[in-house]
Parts: sequence; structure tokens; C-alpha cells
Amino acid sequence: YKLGQKTPFFHKLVKDLVAVMGDAYPQLREQEARITEVLKAEEERFFETLANGMEILDSALAGDVKVLPGDVAFKLHDTYGFPLDLSNDVARERGLSVDEAGFRAAMEEQKNKARAAGKFKMDRALEYTGAANAFTGYTQLATPAKVLALYADGTSVQSLAAGQNGVVVLDNTPFYAESGGQVGDEGLITADGVRFAVQDTLKIKADVFGHHGTLESGSLKVGDAVSAEVNTEVRAATMRNHSVTHIMHKALREVLGDHVQQKGSLVNAERTRFDFTHNAPVTDAQIREIERRVNAEILANSDTQARVMDIESAQKTGATMLFGEKYGETVRVLDIGSSRELCGGTHVQRTGDIGLFKVVGESGVAAGVRRIEAVTGANALAYLQSLEETVGQAAAAFKAPASELNGRIGQALEQIKALEKEIAALKGKLASNQGDELLTQAVEIKGVKLLAARLEGADAKTLRDTMDKLKDKLGSAVIVLAAVDGDKVQLAAGVTKDCIGKLKAGELVNHVALQVGGKGGGKPDMAMAGGTDAAALPAALASVQAWVTERL
Repeated sequence: YKLGQKTPFFHKLVKDLVAVMGDAYPQLREQEARITEVLKAEEERFFETLANGMEILDSALAGDVKVLPGDVAFKLHDTYGFPLDLSNDVARERGLSVDEAGFRAAMEEQKNKARAAGKFKMDRALEYTGAANAFTGYTQLATPAKVLALYADGTSVQSLAAGQNGVVVLDNTPFYAESGGQVGDEGLITADGVRFAVQDTLKIKADVFGHHGTLESGSLKVGDAVSAEVNTEVRAATMRNHSVTHIMHKALREVLGDHVQQKGSLVNAERTRFDFTHNAPVTDAQIREIERRVNAEILANSDTQARVMDIESAQKTGATMLFGEKYGETVRVLDIGSSRELCGGTHVQRTGDIGLFKVVGESGVAAGVRRIEAVTGANALAYLQSLEETVGQAAAAFKAPASELNGRIGQALEQIKALEKEIAALKGKLASNQGDELLTQAVEIKGVKLLAARLEGADAKTLRDTMDKLKDKLGSAVIVLAAVDGDKVQLAAGVTKDCIGKLKAGELVNHVALQVGGKGGGKPDMAMAGGTDAAALPAALASVQAWVTERL
């Protein structure tokens, strides 16, 4: 990068690598195109990271700065992916240092915020030594049960009173505990005069489920006989989304390639969220093909089959085993449509129960990891109806039928572009006229023309264009131009080449920006900045003459 090599080049070595090593490693030859594509994408991403980071570093290190602030170094690392050691290298080359203690403090603060914002589940911390519970939720959604244990504020108690939050452990339960990406069940635990609203179900141990919720009425004691009933509507919606995730996983592998592996999932009543390995965005055409395949499986309305067997037998069936998952000696093999995976979750009885499948989002979540979000059943219908309403409103606004909407939008965009060009031309003409008037305000300091002035109605581009014209007309010059929009201030500073030895545009613009509640920087001959205190602009511009005089 420092030698000027700012475009990808490593990926070009793959072809030669395959020629030399392809016989020994056949997968290199088989995956040559994909390996090349992944390497190129990584290089492009890193060059972008470097470019963004260097720009921010140049701005932060402008002026008399001796130490790069820790919060800036952390922002570079956290937001832009710019490693701390690179920030250290750049600072060291300029005889500066990085506030690493401040960096670590910012890192710790972020971790604390993340922990506070997360859903911290105490189940694993609960001290439970009693019997395991039987899970009946594959075939039953309501069952009589006995209370084995109660917890309040993470501590074992003998009873809960009305209004208390707590955790209930039953001897048997139809409630599914959060596992394998599927959220825990909601529902009710009831008895005479007793109503405990279950908001979530989580595992205390592998075979012990904790029912989290609030005792809305009555008194609940250890040993009480109760009735446990799952919220059937929420469970059904969750099962639709979980079952379709299996079918979607298979469709992804068929459409995108066998390299697709699950990297995480979240299945609840609203949608399924599925993370998987893939190095490029999934195209609209690929998404349509995935949707077509999944909905074809739904329309086939085939039975779902679950079998419990030992792990070795399960492997022989060809069932997909998720990388990184821990499996016991016995596993549950699930066939849904043409998909066969190991899964302990709850599922629909037939693929047709899913109703309808629609992808609603595709995005990148990490390098080489993509995310698809999708909806099913009533949620899919609601999503499509919402889209239909949006299209209808847009068509009404354009006073055209929906079938002509794309054409009308295209026409409107062309009109907007034409108007923007016209406005830009008018702004340029206005700025040019103002620029000619500003020439008379320039003062001479030790043979250098100085101009610090406000340009009415200008944007960033206009400031830059006017700056170039003024440089040409003034010759040897130092210029600061400002534009105001409400409370916001836009600044541009320019220094002609013959003055760069003594004056730097980046330092100058930062000097002015700091006085108007902002910060900025840039190249020695041209720099931009912004601010939020327009009232302070006159004094800031007035200070430029003393700043320049001192350095000349």
C-alpha cells in the first residue's frame, strides 16, 4: 500500500498455485474460481479499510497533535476494522504515539455496554440437584405436572407470591427450552386460583428446563399439582419457521454450492434468521430460485419424520451434521421434505403446514458470512400485503397503475437529475460571481494573499470549485471559505503550492473548525471540515490572519 499498490493482486497467484500444487491437492483445482474470488474480495475489503483508516488518521493527526487519542484508535478498530497495530505504525512513522490505555478503556466500555444490553440468562447459575424432567412437547402441548423447584432472584425458594418474577421447574413439561437456535416456548402454568405466565423456557441442565415468568395470581409452592399449557399460536408459528430453515439450508447448498455451512440461526414466531458461509451477496436471481425450491417442497406437502438413533447410525443416513455442534450418543434425525438433518427442535407434521415462504432480507454479518431472514405462514402473508399497500400508495402518488410504476419512477429520477444539474450550474455561477467580489477582500501578508470569507448558499462542491478559481486568480495565496446551513458550518481551506512549506491546509482548516465546534483535515494544499456552531464563525474567520502571520 505504501509503495502505491492499492489494487488487489494476491488473487492472481491462485492460477499458478493450482498449476504447481493442483495434483497433490485436487480441491485447489476444483475450487480455483471460488478461492480466487474469495481472495479478491478479502483484498478489496482490506484496501478499503486502509483507505478509510488513513483518511481518518490524517485528520486526527493534523495540527500539533502528539498523541492519537484512544477513542479515535478504538473507533478506527471497531467501526472501520483498522487494526491498532497499524495505527501504531502510522503514528510511529510520524514521531507520534497512540493512547493505548485510552483504547483499552474504550474497548472495556463497549464490552460493558454489550453485556448490559444483552439478555443475560441466569439458568446455568441456578443450583438445582433434583430429578430431571420429561419433555412431552413433541406430541403434547398441555399436560398435568408437579412443581419440583422454584426460584426467585436466582435463589431457591419454597413458594412464589402473586406479582413475583421467578423460575419454575416441573417434573414433566410440554414447553420447549431454547436450543439449536429455536427460542423457548411461552404459555401458562395454572392451578386453582393460580396463574403463572411463562415468558421464556431455558435449560438449567441438559435435561432440566426452567420456565421463566411472572406469577400473576395466587400462590405457587413446591410440590403443587399444576397444568402446563404451551401458547399454541406462538409454538405453531415458531415450528413453521424452524421447519422451513431446514429446507432453506438445503436449497442454499443446492443454489450457492456445497461450501455453504450454517454459522448460526435464530428461530422465533416472527421469522427465521440464518447465518451461513458464503463470500458474496446472494443475488436477487439466486434468492428467487431459493424461494422457488423451498415453496415447491411446501406444496409437495410431504410428511415430517423424526427418528432417534445412535450417532454412528445417524451418520450413515447421510444426515447433515452442523459444524461446531456437540452431539450425544443418541441423536434425533429429522426428515423435512428432501432435507435430512440432526435436530432436537419442534417441527410441523407436514411441509404444507408451513404455508408460504418469503425471503425478507439478505446481508453480510462478517467476512465470508451472509445472513438471510425469511417469514412463513401468516407472517409471509402480512409481509406481502404490506408490500402491496406500499406499491399501491406509490402508484397513487404517481397517478399510474402499478404495472407502469417502474417507468414512472425512472422518469422522475431523470427529471431530478436534470434539476440537480441545473441547480449545480446556478450555484456555480452564483459562487463564481461571489468569488470575483471576494477578490477585493484579500489582504497581503509578506507577499502572500490571504482571503478568509463566507460564501452564501454554497455546498461542499461549490466551496472546492470556488477555491480552485480563487487560487488561480490570486497566485500566491492562503484561502479559507465557509458556508452556513442553519447551525451547520462547512469549511474549505486552500494553500498554493509555493506556500506549502510554511502553511498546511489541513492544519489551517482544523484551526478554524475547532472554533466552530468541529474538526477536520486533509491534504497540505486542500482540506475540508465541518462544524456545528455557526454563531462562532465570524470570530473564527477573523482569527485566520493572525494564524497565517505567525507562520509566515
